[in-house]
Amino acid sequence: MPLHILLIMVIGGIAGIALALHLLGLSRQSPFTEGTARAAWLRHRPDDTVLTVDLTNDGLAARILSDKGRGILWHMGADTCARLLTGGEEAHVRRNTVTLHLNDYTAPKIRLHLTPDEQESWANWITER
Repeated sequence: MPLHILLIMVIGGIAGIALALHLLGLSRQSPFTEGTARAAWLRHRPDDTVLTVDLTNDGLAARILSDKGRGILWHMGADTCARLLTGGEEAHVRRNTVTLHLNDYTAPKIRLHLTPDEQESWANWITER
């Protein structure tokens, strides 16, 4: 089979699978509940004891208070990420997003889409020392 035909078939097949998954709703992020947020945090940090969980209105992020300190949990694609806040974070509020700058090279910037009511409280909670 000629290479250009094979490339068209491979690219078309991958695009078709991605489109089918999206149309079937399998690319949507499932919102956290308090239980799933707690379980996701403990999957990342099994030695912690979760004290409180505060979810965003859309359920795609959570503020976690554990025995080790304050942390944030959010969706990244089909998985979740959890980071303990160390005290040197910055939060910038713009329109409907809060951008967090963490002292962590593995996740230096997080962009959360929050309601206007949530923006200030989340920004203040993240940057408080």
